[in-house]
Amino acid sequence: MTKKKAIPSVTVNYKSTGRSTRSNELGMRAMQERAYEKRGEQYLLIKSPPASGKSRALMFIALDKLNNQGIKQAIIAVPEKSIGSSFANEPLTKFGYYFDWHVEPKWNLCNAPGEDGSKVNAVGSFLSSEDKVLVCTHSTFRFAVERLGLEAFDNRLIAIDEFHHVSADDDNVLGSQLKQLVARDKVHIVAMTGSYFRGDANPVLMPEDEAKFDTVTYTYYEQLNGYEYLKTLHVGYFFYSHAYADEILSVLDPNEKTIIHIPNVNSRESMGDKIKEVEHIIEELGEWQGTDPSTGFHLVKTKEGKILKIADLVDDDVTKRNKVSTSLKLPEAKKNRNHVDIIIALGMAKEGFDWIWCEHALTVGYRSSLTEIVQIIGRATRDAPNKTQARFTNLIAEPDASEEAVTDAVNDTLKAISASLLMEQVLAPKFNFVPKKKDSGPIEGMYYGEDGYDPGKENVGVDIETGQYHIEINGLSSPKSENAQRICKEDLNEVIAAFVQDKQTIERGLFDEEVVPQELTQIRMGKIIKDRYPELDDEDVEAVRQHAIAALNLTQKAKEVIDKDNELSGRANTALIDGVRKFAMDVRELDVDWIDSINPFSEAYSILAKAMTEKSLKAMAEVISAKKPNMSLEEARDLAKRALKFKNERGRLPDIKSADPWEQRMAQGIAFLARLKAEAKNG
Repeated sequence: MTKKKAIPSVTVNYKSTGRSTRSNELGMRAMQERAYEKRGEQYLLIKSPPASGKSRALMFIALDKLNNQGIKQAIIAVPEKSIGSSFANEPLTKFGYYFDWHVEPKWNLCNAPGEDGSKVNAVGSFLSSEDKVLVCTHSTFRFAVERLGLEAFDNRLIAIDEFHHVSADDDNVLGSQLKQLVARDKVHIVAMTGSYFRGDANPVLMPEDEAKFDTVTYTYYEQLNGYEYLKTLHVGYFFYSHAYADEILSVLDPNEKTIIHIPNVNSRESMGDKIKEVEHIIEELGEWQGTDPSTGFHLVKTKEGKILKIADLVDDDVTKRNKVSTSLKLPEAKKNRNHVDIIIALGMAKEGFDWIWCEHALTVGYRSSLTEIVQIIGRATRDAPNKTQARFTNLIAEPDASEEAVTDAVNDTLKAISASLLMEQVLAPKFNFVPKKKDSGPIEGMYYGEDGYDPGKENVGVDIETGQYHIEINGLSSPKSENAQRICKEDLNEVIAAFVQDKQTIERGLFDEEVVPQELTQIRMGKIIKDRYPELDDEDVEAVRQHAIAALNLTQKAKEVIDKDNELSGRANTALIDGVRKFAMDVRELDVDWIDSINPFSEAYSILAKAMTEKSLKAMAEVISAKKPNMSLEEARDLAKRALKFKNERGRLPDIKSADPWEQRMAQGIAFLARLKAEAKNG
């Protein structure tokens, strides 16, 4: 077995301030307090990482609506029955709040027998009762709305947990019901999600509906920075050849508390038999000693003599799996670090699964859903005593030129890189970009370096506590409409998600040596924003584009600084927040044109080159170069628009013989259109 070193794409260090876990006089943690401040809003969207306390935040808000705002009842809808336990009774007055949270046992329908459809009668009975809170699944709520009608829910709070399960897509019943409830305007809605990519490919809400929601955002950075124990998070990918189970010990440390998610049986990485895969992993770890009769955990003796307790959630034997699953929910699982060592799962142990001791989320095979990746990483980002580090590793099969399905292999790898780039954005501090002006000045509470704020240059200020950045950029466009302002403030990660998942963009950014960065940063990003937000005018599209590219490229450049520092020191010791500050302060002039001239994928390629064999890298490059796209009419038109802007600024059109590749490319766009026009004229 070849020992290889996993190369993390990013390592983020945190300050361990304890702020996110401390409670105020009402018993609220930082995120809950922020959400509670918006308790009077009719429509509220809470975006906050796993383990930040969204369930309890909802309790506080719901109790205020029930007791102080005249709301008749609260209905909480969760995606699956197991998550219903998150809304069990809580003695909130014991911690300083005004009311306790209480759910009558008969109204927690997640615990009731029967199918979702048969539980609709129970929902009807609840609506006509004097009781205040009902908990059910998303599907029970859907059936209830279909049978009882929208008006049955008037003057009630509808809370939707794990909101990313909803979509504005016509086929998503819950999404269309939500749209109708908003249009009727007689309910209060609180929507909560731990994922920053709500709905993945489809938007959760249409822009006109989302504009009605007030948003509470609590970032991953704030959450992890405010922990008491966890200081460092590593996110990386590791390439292997042959069967993954043969190489799993290259990245799996048996001394770390680990959740292993094995691949779907239909994926390239699957070895074809999920039961044998689990057995193979166990064999790699050591010698099987039998199962613990009380928990159902496998007992495995390592070469060092340590007995590992391994929970198998893959086994199809329902009796065995239920026993293991029940053992993982025992109070000891939370109190005792040594209750279990490794959990092996396929579809389970993701959303809503709470094992605070998990130090390593190891996922085999790429995941097409960004939401799923965020949820898996969330398993490892719980705070726990003496847990100072956590990591997420994506184990991916290397593309092999001899494979028949080499194109599929390349696509899977590109998707894994996309996911890695996105997680870097999620983990990064929050950027607030502003144009540099003559009257620009410092923001209170921001640290601008030892020399303080300099009115003569672009400044970078940081609030260490919250991880918020105040970054001045010369030539930056400001969003004009409310929607564009909201996108720049709340949804840049969604824009970046669409950009790095665009196949042509990432292919060219990584492997086309002739690509001009502005083709990606200006033309491709501009098109993606236009397609995603057709209601924005050209000025707002440009403003959103500039903000999104600035966020992506500053994170990539900060990562480059970190990698260089780590290579020099021989260890990972630079926090991403320091990397951003160091990079931005070293730049002589921070302006939009310069940011646009950076290829957002160059740092990802340098990591890929270290992580993958030369043969595999060459196989990828050959697959991608074989389908290099010609210039499209739409691209030519976009280039011509950029050329017109160039002419307005410089008094001349771009020159096709220019030494500047971007000027050349704009000139090629004009020439392409001229050629088409001439051909049309000549018939």
